[in-house]
Amino acid sequence: MNIKISALMLAVMYLGVPFLLGGNDYLIGLVASALIIAGVAVAWALLGNLGGMVSFGHAAFFGVGAYTSAVLTMDYGVPVFVALVVGGIGASLSSIFMMPALRLRGPYFALAILAYAEIFKILATEATGLTGGAGGLLSIPSLPVFAGVDFGTKLGGYIVILNIVTLMLITYYFIRRSSYGLALKAMHDSELATRIVGVPATYLKVVMLLVSAFMTGAVGAFNAHYINFLEPDYAFSGTWTVFPIVAAIFGGYRTLSGPVLGALFIYLVDQLVFKNLIPQGHQMILGVMLAGMIILSPSGLLPVITNLFTRKKPDNKRGEAQHA
Repeated sequence: MNIKISALMLAVMYLGVPFLLGGNDYLIGLVASALIIAGVAVAWALLGNLGGMVSFGHAAFFGVGAYTSAVLTMDYGVPVFVALVVGGIGASLSSIFMMPALRLRGPYFALAILAYAEIFKILATEATGLTGGAGGLLSIPSLPVFAGVDFGTKLGGYIVILNIVTLMLITYYFIRRSSYGLALKAMHDSELATRIVGVPATYLKVVMLLVSAFMTGAVGAFNAHYINFLEPDYAFSGTWTVFPIVAAIFGGYRTLSGPVLGALFIYLVDQLVFKNLIPQGHQMILGVMLAGMIILSPSGLLPVITNLFTRKKPDNKRGEAQHA
């Protein structure tokens, strides 16, 4: 049933949203921004659900991917779409420096990754010759015209980030269904037991970290070309860690498309409703919503929707007998 809901959601995103909102740059821009959050949320959920590692440092991968793509296009003339992929690769390479933290468990790993994110932020600030330092980079090339379609528009950018998120979901789906996914699930129950039977636990965690970093870096690279500027405090902001975590947990991070649904719901409601009601501190309401969701439905929003679709109707004969 989750696959059907995911397919329905993608159909609405590909067909319904452009048709209904394609002429409204403000609204289509908001949905595209929500999908940026969704992309990081999917990457975070993949690492947390399959890899069993809770990260507080995905902002590091987001920022490294953004700066890698921006510098390549501005200084070396690399085509933007190629630079998006290389941005993901750059984020994966940056995760290699975090490999020693894989020996840590639970909150110690999460805090160690958070520390790495701060280190990357400091490096970006100090490397003025490469990143522009605290002043950042301006006039980053926009998404190009390709096959007659201008992806530099709000609608074009929306299509690009939607394709990126869709590819991430497909990758997540096949990893989860593979033998590696089964081994990772077994590690959740007892990592020691899986090591005894020959499962390369450390290798699998490394792979999950690399894949998650690549996904986040590609999303960060897209964002750089979507907004056309970068500076360290923005590129490595904790927002790129906190908001995706809230979205993933709210939507259901153990489900395939829960992080996407959570990001769309949380971000759009925050921007269209809460921000108008409470201009200052409106994101506090998100904390209340998250707490309420954890208490009422720890599995997240998507399982609630799934249960509504799969709830069995009462048997008519049994109901008649009860009335008799």
